[in-house]
Amino acid sequence: MVNTKPGTSEKVVKELRVKKKVKGILMADSVYGQYDAVVVMEVKDLKELMKTVYEVIEKNPNIVKTETLISLF
Repeated sequence: MVNTKPGTSEKVVKELRVKKKVKGILMADSVYGQYDAVVVMEVKDLKELMKTVYEVIEKNPNIVKTETLISLF
């Protein structure tokens, strides 16, 4: 779940879809509601998740906040 600066959600989503270095991203879409975008990832472990979220996604200057939800199955 991602909150972006106003008017930048489409740009953020396009960047996440195009960047080949963002390993594990299965889907990135803009949404209406409390969040501006949803990013679905598949990673091998929590260390890979942490690295992707902190080193790639949150470094985007248009991303204001993220919330991570982990599916167990």
